[in-house]
Amino acid sequence: MKADLLYEGKAKKVFRVQDNDYSLVLSYKNDATAFNGEKKAVFEGKGRYNNLISAAIFTYLEEHGISSHFKKVLNDTEQLVEKTTIIPFEVVVRNIAAGSITRRLGIKEKIRFPSPLVEFYYKDDQLGDPLINDAHALLLSDVTEEEIIQMKQLALQVNNKLHAFFNDIGLELIDFKLEFGRNHTGVIVLSDEISPDTCRLWDTATGEKMDKDVFREGLGDLVGVYDAILKRLEAVK
Repeated sequence: MKADLLYEGKAKKVFRVQDNDYSLVLSYKNDATAFNGEKKAVFEGKGRYNNLISAAIFTYLEEHGISSHFKKVLNDTEQLVEKTTIIPFEVVVRNIAAGSITRRLGIKEKIRFPSPLVEFYYKDDQLGDPLINDAHALLLSDVTEEEIIQMKQLALQVNNKLHAFFNDIGLELIDFKLEFGRNHTGVIVLSDEISPDTCRLWDTATGEKMDKDVFREGLGDLVGVYDAILKRLEAVK
């Protein structure tokens, strides 16, 4: 099934599917990066956890009416997805203050926002993925005002669903990053991945960080944390 390598990013490789112009294979790597690639490490088994956790999340969202590029798991580290043209923005939803917003706006960590904040960041490593507004988004891409509204609405819908998803396994959803793409019919769907690499998750009982901040902040065993999340998910199936 897997044919030519089309692209290799920080966390995944993307392969063409033989005799299929509308599908791709995502292969999850064991690499971890932080601070726009300034901090790097390799963790044996990490690709498996990101693949299986992301698949579980996309499956849950599909069951609750939110479409994505995800089709099926192929093996421990690979999944079949619909081919999409990625829109060059990261859409971040924040429920509780953590990470860059605390430094950018001087907000103390753990402050709960009155309502979720939705932010757009322009995907450009050389520029450091800068925060942008709607006018910038229109200038920097071919998106329309209606599509910007659609992505914001979808991001908030995902937020609502993921609150319940993670609450069931004793985790609080602090914030998360989404990416969107257009499929071959022009429909915008969730793309990339949703995993502990792209979400901030805190244990509801202890407040322990259960995401890539463990690596960013040198807090402990990243693979052990991801393993614990997957085991919780398997326990509630």
